[in-house]
Amino acid sequence: MTKITFFRRNGVFWGFEESGHSGFGEEGDDVLCSAISAMTMLILNTLEVCFECPADYSIDEETTFITVKCKSALPEYEKDEKKRFAASGLIQGYFYQLNDLLDEYYDFLDVDTVEK
Repeated sequence: MTKITFFRRNGVFWGFEESGHSGFGEEGDDVLCSAISAMTMLILNTLEVCFECPADYSIDEETTFITVKCKSALPEYEKDEKKRFAASGLIQGYFYQLNDLLDEYYDFLDVDTVEK
């Protein structure tokens, strides 16, 4: 099962961590893992390249543990309200997309939020 926990502070999404293989398909042919990986990289590239919001991240392919933190989504780290809104909105969009996937993949995916 893949577990994804989103970090939220005062209603603002600012990061997440992912762990585990979904087990939906064979390694290398798992469409759920592929989708999650692709969405994660889209989030990172959009934050850093398009929005110019630095993200601290680590990807450990061996343990399948990924952490993404974008403090630019938080007012104490970013003065530009548009950047904060864009960064948080992108991460929140990922949260909602994954929750939609739960309808079909509930045995292979767990999504949660924590105040952090």
